[in-house]
Amino acid sequence: MKKILNAFLIAAVILLTGVACSQDYMETAPESSTSPATIFSTTENAVLAVNGICKMMTTQYWSVQGLNGEGSMKTWWGNFGNDLQRCNHTGWATVWNHQYNDNASSRYATYPWYYYYKMIGNANQIIENIDNAEGPDSEKQFIKAQALTFRAHAFTMLAWNYIYRWQDTNNGSTPGVVLRTDTSIGDMPLSTAAETYAQIYADLDEAISLYKQSGLNRGSEFWKPDIDVAYAVYTRAALTREDWATAAQMAPLARQGHPLMSQDSYMNGGFSNADKEWIWGVYEAEDQTIYYYSFFAYQGSNASSSMQRQYPLAISKELYDQIPETDVRRKMWLGPTAAEWKECNAAGRSTKTLYNRAFKEYGNKLYSTSLVYGYMQFKFQATFMPGGGSFNIYRAAEMVLSEAEALCHMGGQDAKVQSLLNELNKNLDPSYKCTKTGADLLKEVKLYRRIDLWGEGFDYYDYKRWNEPIVRKSIADGGSFHTAFAITINPGDGNKWTYVIPQNEKDYNHAL
Repeated sequence: MKKILNAFLIAAVILLTGVACSQDYMETAPESSTSPATIFSTTENAVLAVNGICKMMTTQYWSVQGLNGEGSMKTWWGNFGNDLQRCNHTGWATVWNHQYNDNASSRYATYPWYYYYKMIGNANQIIENIDNAEGPDSEKQFIKAQALTFRAHAFTMLAWNYIYRWQDTNNGSTPGVVLRTDTSIGDMPLSTAAETYAQIYADLDEAISLYKQSGLNRGSEFWKPDIDVAYAVYTRAALTREDWATAAQMAPLARQGHPLMSQDSYMNGGFSNADKEWIWGVYEAEDQTIYYYSFFAYQGSNASSSMQRQYPLAISKELYDQIPETDVRRKMWLGPTAAEWKECNAAGRSTKTLYNRAFKEYGNKLYSTSLVYGYMQFKFQATFMPGGGSFNIYRAAEMVLSEAEALCHMGGQDAKVQSLLNELNKNLDPSYKCTKTGADLLKEVKLYRRIDLWGEGFDYYDYKRWNEPIVRKSIADGGSFHTAFAITINPGDGNKWTYVIPQNEKDYNHAL
C-alpha cells in the first residue's frame, strides 16, 4: 500500500480551484514532474496511477477539516438526513437542514463536483493511455476496467447530488451532468439525466467485459476496484435510476464471495477493519494518516478529535425504537431507559447515570474525555488516533437490500424478498422472520435499510430517491433531535434536494 504515492496523482481534467474564471481551472499538467508518457510507459507504472486514485479517496482537500475524499461524502452529505444527528452541534444547523442546495458558490454545492470530476479526470488519463503501455494485454485490460469503474462510480455519485430524483426527470429528459469521457477541456453542455445513466451503464458494461477478458483480480487489495465493484456500482446506479430489473440482476453478482458480517464482526470492528463483506473500501494506513481530516475523526466514537469527543453521532430515537429488542444492532447505540433519558438535559447529554453506564459498557469504544448523549453510536471506531482507519464504500448488505427493494417494485416477488430479509438478519437477529407482503413488505425493506446501513452515507440520498419527507422531532415532541435540527424537509424543498451546478464550472464552461 505504500506505493500509493502522491507523485502519481495525475491531474484532474476538471480541477476546481476556488477562484472563479481562473486560468488554472482546467489545468491538465501532472501534479508532479512525472509526465504522463512516463506514467503510462508500462503497465507496472500504470498500476501506480490506479493507486493514485485510491489515495485520492483518503486525501485532505482545501485545508478544510473533514473534507477527506470519499469519507466526507458520507459524513457531510449522505448522513444529513432523517435518522442521524451530530449531538448538540447547532453551528452546523444550516448544513444539516440543507439550506445550501441552491447556493452555487458554497463548498457544499462545489466539493462533490470538484472531488468526483478530479476522479473522472484521472480515470480518463488512464483510459486514454493504457492501451499503448508496455506489458501483458491482461494487465492493460484489468487496469482499464478499473479506470472505467472509478469513472462510473464518480458519475453515479454526481447523479446523486446534481440530478433530480428519477421520478422528477420526466423519464430522464431533465439536465444531468457534464459527461467528460476524455481529456479534452473545452466547453461542454450538460447531458440529460438519461444520457448520464446511459454513460454509467456503458462504462460498467465495458469494465465487466474487460475484467472477464483479463482473468485477473485485485487479490487482497480491497481498496482497488474489481469486477465485484463494477457490479456494485451498477446496482447503485440502477436503483437510483429506478431500473428495478437491472438492480435486481446486478446485486447478487456484486456480493458473490462477500458473506454478510458475523454478529461479532458487526459489533466489534467490522466497520473499521476490512471484512469479507466489504465489496470496496478506502484504506488509510497509520503511516499515511491525514489526522484530523480523517473519516473516523468525524465518525469514530473513540476518536480523540474534538469533533467526536464533543459532538458524537447519534441515531434518532424514532428509528432506534423500531429496532427489535432481540436484534444485536440495537447495542450499537446507547439507548437510555426512561429514567436515564429524563436525566439527560435538553440536548440529550448525561453526566450521571447514563454517563456512568456508557463508560462501563462501552468504555473501550469511547475516548476518556468524550461527552455522553442519549442514543450516541458505537458502530464506527478509529483504529488509530486522532481518527484514522479504513472504511467501506460498498458492502454486501447494501446489495441484499437493493435487490429486495428492486424486487418489491417489480411485483410478484414477495417470497424472494422475504428470503432476502431473513438472510440479512439471521446473524444479527436470529428470531427474525419476515412474513409481510405488498406495501408493508416494501416498508420493511426500507426500515432495515435505515437500520443496517445507518451512518454509511445513505440517509439523505435514500429519502431523496424515495420521495419521502425528512421529519425530525424534537425531544419535546417525542423525538431526540435538538430543536435546531427538528424540522420537516419536504421532497420539493431545496431544489428537490439537488445541488445546483457550481459557479466555478459555470464561469469556466461557457456551454452551460
